[in-house]
Amino acid sequence: MTTENKDILLQLLDRHRELGISEQIDYDKFYLYSIIVHSTAIEGSTVTEVEAQLLFDEGITSSKRTMQEQMMNLDLKVAYEYGREWIKQHQPITVNRLIMLASKVMARTGSEYSAMGGNFSASKGELRKLNVSAGIGGKSLKVPERLAVFCEELNNRRKAIDTTDVFAVYDLSFWAHYELVTIHPWADGNGRTSRLLMNLLQMEFGVLPTKVLKEDKATYIQALIDTREKEDITIFQNCMASLHIQHLKNDIDQYLNSTTDTTQKTLTTTQKTLTTTQKAILDYLKEHPKATRQEVAESLGIITENGIKYHFNRLQKMGYLKREGGRKLGHWVVAD
Repeated sequence: MTTENKDILLQLLDRHRELGISEQIDYDKFYLYSIIVHSTAIEGSTVTEVEAQLLFDEGITSSKRTMQEQMMNLDLKVAYEYGREWIKQHQPITVNRLIMLASKVMARTGSEYSAMGGNFSASKGELRKLNVSAGIGGKSLKVPERLAVFCEELNNRRKAIDTTDVFAVYDLSFWAHYELVTIHPWADGNGRTSRLLMNLLQMEFGVLPTKVLKEDKATYIQALIDTREKEDITIFQNCMASLHIQHLKNDIDQYLNSTTDTTQKTLTTTQKTLTTTQKAILDYLKEHPKATRQEVAESLGIITENGIKYHFNRLQKMGYLKREGGRKLGHWVVAD
């Protein structure tokens, strides 16, 4: 992920927390419903978020949509609910576990297939009967063997990751998404299952899950193609980060627009509320009033210098911090 994307994403995640958007009633539920609807929409479903809500919560089907489309959404909901409970246990991700996830994704809509290597059922999550390449330029392996290699590397990365580094978590989840969809282990449901795995990894380490909206389809697919052709995973990681940034901005704007009558009051209250990061900055500057932004970033060890700059500007606008004197000889003054 580029430094620019990291800084913007940090600012938006902080803003998202400051506004308390994720604390709204049923936020997690409806956010998950949105993820599900758009993931199936990329595969051809036309079920809307309102229709999905009625289907999920009331069992009311829509006469405007085919039963196949609606079952796609129900299957994916079950898969997310199952995966969310399982990932909390931090158990190893195995080939059998991926097969289980895929079987839930395709439970009602999976077909039976007949190939030269044998028959297999998508509804049971059974793997395709053919060989795949073990990475670019690698030797050809059967699908189960290639998946085993993927699972081993994924589990090693999960063990080594710094769980406090949100950017490392996102990059890991984007990498896993790309690798799994590239292996293409199933006859159907590869995209949905890969996006599911990405989101489960994000949930495991406590970061806001990434949506891929149906409007993103062309950009998303092109990033997969470019990454494969140029053998550069950062292309896909940066694409996914950019989409996540765009969606965060939209969510924040929609939240503020939905509270038009009390927006000013909400903003005023927000401006007076300090985040944990901002409190740490003020505490440090009380003891080190002549510290530079870079020194603060290095001492706290939590955000980049550009991220510190954002928080400094916010703190000054909020009235908690002011600068006295010039850049070289001046110092910071923290309000009581």
